[in-house]
Amino acid sequence: MLSVDEALGRVLAGLEPVKSETVPLESGHGRVLAQGVAACITQPPFNASAMDGYAVRADDLDKIPCDLTVIGDAAAGHPFERSVESGQAVRIFTGGAVPEGADAIVIQEDTARDADIVTVNQAAEPGTFVRPRGFDFSEGDILLPAGRKISARDLALAATMNVTEFEVRRKPVVAILATGDELVMPGEELKPGQIISSIPFGLAAMVEAAGGRPERIGIARDSSQSLSEHIARAREADILLTIGGASVGDHDLVQGALRKAGMDLDFWKIAMRPGKPMMFGALGPQRVLGLPGNPVSAMICARIFLIPMLEKLLVQEQSAVAERPAMLAKGIAENGPRQHYMRATFESGPDGATLVRAVRSQDSSLLSPLSQADCLIVRAPGAAAAEAGDAVPVLLLDF
Repeated sequence: MLSVDEALGRVLAGLEPVKSETVPLESGHGRVLAQGVAACITQPPFNASAMDGYAVRADDLDKIPCDLTVIGDAAAGHPFERSVESGQAVRIFTGGAVPEGADAIVIQEDTARDADIVTVNQAAEPGTFVRPRGFDFSEGDILLPAGRKISARDLALAATMNVTEFEVRRKPVVAILATGDELVMPGEELKPGQIISSIPFGLAAMVEAAGGRPERIGIARDSSQSLSEHIARAREADILLTIGGASVGDHDLVQGALRKAGMDLDFWKIAMRPGKPMMFGALGPQRVLGLPGNPVSAMICARIFLIPMLEKLLVQEQSAVAERPAMLAKGIAENGPRQHYMRATFESGPDGATLVRAVRSQDSSLLSPLSQADCLIVRAPGAAAAEAGDAVPVLLLDF
């Protein structure tokens, strides 16, 4: 059996980025940038007041209190057009353009107003409460680099940059095919021996969260004809995920149907737990992942292999699949010969430290512990027993 690292290397080898497309600003959230985004304007485009008060010349405030003549107002969107001369002030409001000649803002709490005369009771240095032009960024600054997944914060920034569209990576298409005579859709009547087809819904959500476009193409029955028909429907997808039937038992027909369709098989066994019987191959440019039929095995295999595939297709700036250390809340036994991905939850220790605890059962058919889990504890093949307080690597479950 292949190690996880070797299998992942084979899965990612030769994957080329998907092409780019242009989308409008309002459709950019969650997309991955194919090109860096430069500011179209300088922000702020003028010296702006950070407070309500009076725009003044700092040199006039050598002696406090100081009386100045108010010559006008400057509100946001309504600038004062003339210059402020010595002995003068302009009433200004937050966001208003600081008029020419003024170089400081005195907040209104430090003044007293009588008709057109304002008495200033607090001195100010040049630049006080002034947001200078370009304080945030300047025209031409590349603030959103290629490979970045656009967040809500990025979208607000881009709008401020006066950007109206993005060049983004096309969403990789992932076809999801469940297989088996025993499967029925949620809501359908269960006959003896049948179970609900649940995995495609979880996988589709994972694909969408990772920036791909999922296409559920139904349930193929345990016949060569049904499998061939469903596989043909997926030929335009970048990745085909099959679920179940990838082994070599009498009723495991998926591998044979894929070979008949032209798939070059790379491997179908990995030294990992859960997920040993995962298959990988290529149908021309299309990559095929044959996931195990056990729900937890399928979801964890997708976390370990599918998400990195999507990241490579999208040329993402930052990977979401890196391991990080965490401290055990309770000891765990030594590991066997396969790399073990143990479902686990985070909790707070007595000193406020974040700890991790393996869930009650690691059975690969149980979805409720997977739903409760926050992360996977990664146990290397042959790892020794670990005690409470020991550091272990974990992978976040962020799907």
